[in-house]
Amino acid sequence: MPRVAILLLRATVNQVWGSWRMVVIGVVVFLLAIELSYLWQKPEYVGFDFHAYEAAALVGQQSGWAHIYDQGLVKAAESQLVPHQSTLRFISPPPVAWLAVPLTPLPFWLAYGVWAALMFSTLAFALAWSTSYQGLTRLVAVGVAIVPWWVLHALYVGQVVPLIAASVLIAWRLLREDRDVAAGIVLSVTVLKPQAAALAPLALLAAGRYRAFGAWVAAAVTVAGTSLLTLGPHGLAEYRASLDLLPASSSDLTFGGAFGLTGAGVAVPSALIAIAALVTARRVRSAPGIAISIGVVASLLATPYLYENDLCLLGAAGWILWEERPTPFWRASLLAIWILAATHLVVTGVGAPTLRNWPLVELALFVALVAAAWFGLLDRPPTASSTAIPGEADRGTPATA
Repeated sequence: MPRVAILLLRATVNQVWGSWRMVVIGVVVFLLAIELSYLWQKPEYVGFDFHAYEAAALVGQQSGWAHIYDQGLVKAAESQLVPHQSTLRFISPPPVAWLAVPLTPLPFWLAYGVWAALMFSTLAFALAWSTSYQGLTRLVAVGVAIVPWWVLHALYVGQVVPLIAASVLIAWRLLREDRDVAAGIVLSVTVLKPQAAALAPLALLAAGRYRAFGAWVAAAVTVAGTSLLTLGPHGLAEYRASLDLLPASSSDLTFGGAFGLTGAGVAVPSALIAIAALVTARRVRSAPGIAISIGVVASLLATPYLYENDLCLLGAAGWILWEERPTPFWRASLLAIWILAATHLVVTGVGAPTLRNWPLVELALFVALVAAAWFGLLDRPPTASSTAIPGEADRGTPATA
């Protein structure tokens, strides 16, 4: 008799959740439509970052890769690609320009469309492949994950950051399967935007995933070495000069920007955050996903410069935490952050002064992660309770190194 009651209860829950899934899909479509309509009103920045990537690729092909940080050449190439659009200095690592090379034969707007589609499909695949959800629930979950404004904003300007977020998620899935070498190689994609996830590989080292870290080092050194060879001394000097001339807005989303700190006032807290992240990653070494999340959030806090769409990495960390620790506290906290992110673009707009408050959200999440780890809350396997959503597959104990 009790078994019959349990089966009836489960059937009822599944039926209710089936109805709610359609409601969630409706909310997702509604929010995405509002975000798209908002961005559609500002067409002057469509493909803005991508046109710098492609311009650098054209300069590399036409004048040599040692000149991709010659901002005069980049500016001229940008003006030819999109005459009506403002120019943007190219300061990304050389591999970002390499990625744009296959698209240079195409008309610019077609190339941008292909790039944005690839970025979106890669991130969507990573979200879907890394989750334990199945069927329609998986589709709903992925839809919810792309609602936060930073995803569409990254696609809107043609940023490469969705690819970095995808690499973190795919590496997490591979770690769960004990495919550490593959995970490290995939995670090396973070070199395309090192300031957004620099501590994630180090967190794996602290967590004892030595094969993953070694593979990351090998891949990252290969990419860095190839970059240095193509740049040469002249190109490297121009790259360093370009980094010395970052716009003032580049610190708006940083810890220093939130608190108005400069110099040592930024360096000391950033160092403390990095140390706390690595020590905590060691503490939760049985759960590499938690370690990666701590490393990502710490990277966003400790970096000296950050842009709006780099928060795609915050979304990746939240996705991992949602899956790894399905407890009421963590899911309520992540849901609150999602609500803020889902409504931010419409309520305040891109570039609003309230962006300076986002590091406070990251700091609160980081402090919660560190405190929970040291109080042992993250070391306890989640209970098979009502916190699981129907359609979520069972997850075993996280693999250890």
